[in-house]
Amino acid sequence: MRTFRFLRHPWALLAALPLMAALLSGCGGPGPQFTILSGSENDILEPLVQEFCKSRNATCTMRYQGSLDIALALKAGDPGADAVWPAASIWIDMFDTTRRVKMVKSIVQMPVILGVRRSKAEALGWIGAKVTVKDILAAVQGGKLKFLMTSATQSNSGAAAYLAMLAAGIGKPDLIEAGDLDKPEVLATARGLLKGVERSAGSSGWLADLYRDGERSGAHYQAIWNYEAVIKETNDKLIAENHEPLYAIYPADGVAVADSPLGFVDRGRGKELEGFFTDLQAFLLSGEAQGKIAKTGRRVEIGRATPLAADPKTNLDPSRPVTVIRPPEPAVIQKALLIYQEALRRPSLTALCLDVSGSMQGPGETQLLDAMRFLLTPARTREVLVQWTKSDQILILPFSDHVLWTARASGDDNEQTDLLARALELRANGGTDFYSCGAQALALMKPMLQDGQHLPAIVIMTDGKSQGAMSTFESAWRADGHRVPVFGVTFGSEVDRAQLDNLAKLTGGRVFDGSKSLTDAFRAVRGYN
Repeated sequence: MRTFRFLRHPWALLAALPLMAALLSGCGGPGPQFTILSGSENDILEPLVQEFCKSRNATCTMRYQGSLDIALALKAGDPGADAVWPAASIWIDMFDTTRRVKMVKSIVQMPVILGVRRSKAEALGWIGAKVTVKDILAAVQGGKLKFLMTSATQSNSGAAAYLAMLAAGIGKPDLIEAGDLDKPEVLATARGLLKGVERSAGSSGWLADLYRDGERSGAHYQAIWNYEAVIKETNDKLIAENHEPLYAIYPADGVAVADSPLGFVDRGRGKELEGFFTDLQAFLLSGEAQGKIAKTGRRVEIGRATPLAADPKTNLDPSRPVTVIRPPEPAVIQKALLIYQEALRRPSLTALCLDVSGSMQGPGETQLLDAMRFLLTPARTREVLVQWTKSDQILILPFSDHVLWTARASGDDNEQTDLLARALELRANGGTDFYSCGAQALALMKPMLQDGQHLPAIVIMTDGKSQGAMSTFESAWRADGHRVPVFGVTFGSEVDRAQLDNLAKLTGGRVFDGSKSLTDAFRAVRGYN
């Protein structure tokens, strides 16, 4: 077992001040248009990127997506960006099959750790203690701990936490091999830990916001798996709002570390753009920039900058040595993610409220049916790791000004086929009332949630404004114990998001824009359930 203070990388140290002077002296005509496809955890670093771009009179856009979205864009060939900046190299290694990404270098390192409400950590006896993944498993199995965690197949922080769970089951952080994933004791450890998932998500940043929103709404979540730096950012906001902070748990038997690789995408735009990228990358790795980055709680290579000081109250310490789990080979990671999706994750209970009102006639109806073909065709959902399993439960409630009918199926392939056949018979007509659909969905879900096995969600797909009253849903939701989040999927040129946004805010859900692709929007929703 090896212990590292920081991950080490092959590039040499850069001379900070001369480089900065050279980089920031650029002037003259307009610079290039440059787009970076980035993970949401990098949003706090965007001002540094824009500082450099401004010095070159360049127009830079950072487009934020989840790790799998970035990976799938690479797999498609042209991600529509000049650079990619995912949370970890594994997503480039697995999906950049045409090898278009070049000059990849790590900008920062971020261990994925468990942040626990400090009073909960104290109750568990974890303050100042050496805590292992098996200690966390015991707390989950004893009904003493639940946590928020992103989907391992959609977000890097979830994948990292999951790999740490597997490594703990194997008992060796050095390297997970394909054969290890066939061992019952390994899968039992991961499955037991994943039973502690209270809410899932496709975005690390959104999940951190959900934790904070829970303090205001009264949900008061107990813990969250996330990047060390994101835990620090969350604590800064919690403390500013006079809320209890999170206590950082660094599992002693190993953590996975995100290496934040920034790579150039060769799109044939010429050497000038490639030179702009290498200068940007060098700027972010310069001493001055790395010093600013270190102040955010992110880890940088030894010698580049002074790490943020340890905080005894929250136990956060970016200079703390951690036992690093070595990333497996891409084929092993893909096998692990498939096992997660099909066998280990907590099963979902999803109610789909489908708008088939009169305004859906024409393109809207066609888009809806295409989205159902995607969601209920196993071969297509498996391609992007959002497939249903036999343990999942699916409810369909098509609605206009009332619910037309309801149907239920598991994620069994044959049952999905039957459900799809019925959905394809839908035709648009009538008014719109998604509040009533949501309330009816809650009633159908209630008996299925009694055993606490499923992660519930209501998904409302609509192109129009509901003619009903929000109180119809809200009263039923509050009476049910605030258990079920609502996710909206919007499309059409005249959609009114306000009502769906209010439902999402009330319930801890999110609204996705399906105007460009309902299929992509529904796939994104699956990462949250």
